Amino acid sequence: MPMSPFLIFLLAVIFSICVFAVVKGGPAERRAGLIFAAGTIGVELIHFTTPRELQGGLLLAMDGFVAGGFLLLALRYTSGWLGGAMILQAIQFSLHAYYFVTGVRRGDTYAMINNIDSAGVLLCLVVGTTVAWRRRARAEK
Repeated sequence: MPMSPFLIFLLAVIFSICVFAVVKGGPAERRAGLIFAAGTIGVELIHFTTPRELQGGLLLAMDGFVAGGFLLLALRYTSGWLGGAMILQAIQFSLHAYYFVTGVRRGDTYAMINNIDSAGVLLCLVVGTTVAWRRRARAEK
């Protein structure tokens, strides 16, 4: 199945933010960028290689991986942006759990909540990276 130009654009934005975090962020932002990028790759592999009726549990597991990674980072680095990202990732996990447990077919509402939530996590990552980058630049002066 070919990828739409819009999906390619969204993936380019996601991976650009992850690269920004890895290049300009501190240790927490670098690790979070890598975790989010790995989660995005995992989600896309699930969507392209797994039948739709089997995707629910795998997407739930992938969100668990990202949420667990963010939890470990929050325990180690304790920052506000990580708290926000963890809360948003918990919402993402709950969304997938709800659809998985109830068996409701994923539709437009699911996609909208999923995409807004992912954008929120990325925004937290951008804010955290920018703060770490500026803090490091000030310390170098």
